[in-house]
Amino acid sequence: MSTPLAGKRIGLLTASASRLGGGVFEAVVHQADMIRRLGGEPVVFALRDRFSDADAARFGPCRVVHCAVAGPGFFGFAPGLVGQMEASDLDCLHLHGIWMYPSWAGLRWARRTGRRYVVSIHGMLNPWITARGRWKKAIGRTAYERANWRAASVIHALTPVEDGDVAAECGRGDIVVIPNAAPPAAPPRSAMPPPRALYLGRAHPIKNLDNLVQGWRLANLGGTARLTLAGWGDPDDVAALERSVAAADANVEFLGPVYGDAKDRLLAEARFVVLPSLTEGLPMAVLEGWAAGAPAIMTRGCNIPEGFAAGAALECGTDAPGIAETFKAAFALAEPEWLQMSLRARTLATSRFSPEVVAAQWADVYRGQTTEGERR
Repeated sequence: MSTPLAGKRIGLLTASASRLGGGVFEAVVHQADMIRRLGGEPVVFALRDRFSDADAARFGPCRVVHCAVAGPGFFGFAPGLVGQMEASDLDCLHLHGIWMYPSWAGLRWARRTGRRYVVSIHGMLNPWITARGRWKKAIGRTAYERANWRAASVIHALTPVEDGDVAAECGRGDIVVIPNAAPPAAPPRSAMPPPRALYLGRAHPIKNLDNLVQGWRLANLGGTARLTLAGWGDPDDVAALERSVAAADANVEFLGPVYGDAKDRLLAEARFVVLPSLTEGLPMAVLEGWAAGAPAIMTRGCNIPEGFAAGAALECGTDAPGIAETFKAAFALAEPEWLQMSLRARTLATSRFSPEVVAAQWADVYRGQTTEGERR
C-alpha cells in the first residue's frame, strides 16, 4: 500500500476506546490500523472507562490517551481532553460518534486550531436513536451539536440511508459516504461448515437478541445445529440475555466477549453470521463474517442492501417467527448453494468493502482531496 499520509498526525476522538464503545470502538481500531498502513500517525483520544486499560492493546503501537471523566457519565465531561489534543499538534482530528462531551471538545479544538476536522456520525442520527433520550439530545443540539456540525470540514456517513438522516438533521449537502472496511479476507471456503449460527456484538435492546433466541427456539433445527452469541454490554442487558439463553434450552450458548484468535475461530466455524438488529449504522460483524466467507442472516435495518443484492445475505425480519423461518431456509441450503453464497460474501469483502478501496477514500478525506463524486 502507498503512503499518502506520510508525515500526517491524525487524531481519532471517541467517547470510549474500549469494548463499551461497541461497533464504534471496532471501527476506530480499524481506522487507526488503516492510518498506519497509509503512512500516517494515529493518536486516539477517549474518555476513561472501566475497560480502557484492558482494551488499549487492541490499538497496537498507536498512542492512546484516556482522559478522566468528571460529573455525569452520560455526558462524559473530561477537563483534560481539549488540552491533550492541542498539545499533540494534530494535522487533522476525526470525531467518531456524537451526543457526548467529545463533540464539544472537537468543536473547541477545531475553532482554536483552524485545522481539518472530520465528524463521523456512526448511525447516531437514526430516528430510532434520536427518539431515545429526547430531552438530552434537544439540549445537546442547542448547546453544541449544531455548532459542531457546522464547524466540521467534512461530515461522514456510512451508508446512503445514513446520508439522508444526517442531511435532514445537519442541513448540509456535502456529506461524504464511505463504508466501514472489512478486515483482510480469509482464503475461500472449500466446504460447508457444520450448522452453526454466530452473533457477534453488544447485548443491547437495539440488537433484538430476545427475538433472535426465541426465533432459534421456534426453528427447532435439532441435531448439531447451534446458535452462539458472543459479546458484551451493560450488566442489565447481559443479565437479560443470559436469562433468555437459559430459558431457550435449544442449543444456544452465550460466551461473553471474544477477541483475536478466539473470534477468528468462531467466524471460521460459522455457517452464517446473524444480526436481527432494529437498526444499525454499518455493522462490522457482518463485514467480518463476509471476510471469513460466512454469509449473513440480517434485517434491512442493518443498512447493507448490497448483501441482499449480491446474494451474500438472507433477510430475516425482526420478529421471532420471521427469524425462525429464515433459519429454516438458511440451514436447508445444500452445500453447492451455500458455497456460492460464501463466495459472494467474500467477494463483497474484497471489493466494495475492501480495506484498500476504503483506505484510498479516507486518504483523500484526510488530505482535503475529496471529490464531488464522493459527496452527497
